[in-house]
Amino acid sequence: MHLTDTVALITGGKRIGAVVGRELAARGVDVAFSYARSKVEAEEAAESVRAQKRRAATFQADLSQPPAAAALVDAVAAELGRLDILINMASVYIQRPFETLTVADWNAVLDVDLRGAFLCSQAAAPHMRRQGGGRIINFSDWIARSGRPRYLGYVPYYVAKSGVIALTEALAVELAADNILVNAVAPGPIVAPPGTTDEELKTVAEATPLGRWGGEMEIARAVVGLLDNDFITGETIRVDGGRHLR
Repeated sequence: MHLTDTVALITGGKRIGAVVGRELAARGVDVAFSYARSKVEAEEAAESVRAQKRRAATFQADLSQPPAAAALVDAVAAELGRLDILINMASVYIQRPFETLTVADWNAVLDVDLRGAFLCSQAAAPHMRRQGGGRIINFSDWIARSGRPRYLGYVPYYVAKSGVIALTEALAVELAADNILVNAVAPGPIVAPPGTTDEELKTVAEATPLGRWGGEMEIARAVVGLLDNDFITGETIRVDGGRHLR
């Protein structure tokens, strides 16, 4: 895909999303970020895009609400003139013991991680058709990609991220005739969650064959690689330093 003067929407402008946006801007892409509550971080991500002499915009969107997806996508296309790339990165990641899980807990994760990706993709496809094609990149997880739930307390998250893989494959077939390629990235130990102790950092690094955490740039490189390729669709790419092998 020729990236210069295209427009991308990244649902989520914190940490990894911000770095992905900056790297896309360096390749000539105008970038929109959506956020639920992290307005400051989204604005900082937009500024990093503008520093690359590309246009940027931020939009508040609660993707747990079904109408928000179409409204977000249409707002981005209206503001930046088109939409070529959708990166479904918005995610809810919470730990709850299985015995205490409620319907609300289940919905909080599934509604954003899976349904939100579906609804944003559905809204984006007509805009991409008008440009003669496009790219959708979803975000799963290395554990879901490996088909082995390893950690207790993440039932909705694991189910949602496994569903994202199925969604990616199904949309790749549905949209192939429109030259819309659909793939997913499944991050492993990339950036530690807030509150991670030094001992926990060390334990994860030692369990990873490459012996370290990856960092946000590894995800940005994977995204750019998928965008550059015109013959990969329906794939979920693990970026985990070989973590799934242990």
